[in-house]
Amino acid sequence: MTQLYGVYGASGYGRETLPLLRRQLIGRNAKLVFIDDGITAKYLNNHELFSWDRFLAFDAMPSKYVSLAVANPVVRVALAKKCRNAGIGFVTVTAANVVQLDDVIIGEGAILSPFVTITSNVRIGLQFHANIYSYVAHDCIIGDFVTFGPGAKCNGNVHIEDHAYIGTGAVIKQGQPGKPLIIGRGAIVGMGAVVTRDVPPGVTVVGNPARPLVKD
Repeated sequence: MTQLYGVYGASGYGRETLPLLRRQLIGRNAKLVFIDDGITAKYLNNHELFSWDRFLAFDAMPSKYVSLAVANPVVRVALAKKCRNAGIGFVTVTAANVVQLDDVIIGEGAILSPFVTITSNVRIGLQFHANIYSYVAHDCIIGDFVTFGPGAKCNGNVHIEDHAYIGTGAVIKQGQPGKPLIIGRGAIVGMGAVVTRDVPPGVTVVGNPARPLVKD
């Protein structure tokens, strides 16, 4: 029976993710589609575009898998729950030129885009997104549903808690053994920010050095 793989989300990141998954599926009896309820087209970049209901109805059970290519961590959590409740599995997508060194553990459903580097002794949770040219250095612990924008730089001995978002080009200063720098749950590190100290849960920081965003 044909296995069915869906890239959930047909906007920019989904369109960047699908070709990476297509490469992984070479030689398998697999059908690869986009899943998106917000787009009415039948095809996108020469691949079929399914609604969620059509994906569920397709006769491939139990061999159905998804990659959640949606950057917003909160939305990704909701989609993951929906997929688990439907008995759909998750696939990890890894570009061919990703660099991964010793003693790295990554939870299911990650997307590791081209030119990503993950060095040694790193622990990463579920549904991690690492956009192009981002990196995670030694002795870091990354929680579930964390997103790294393009070129985000996480230096060694940093702990990033669940649902955090690290913006494009942000730099997180290295922590110390036994005293890691901590990015709190649900925090947002703005584009180009330079983080030199802990970020509390739920706080948005911007600038160099990064400071809490002051809203008008």
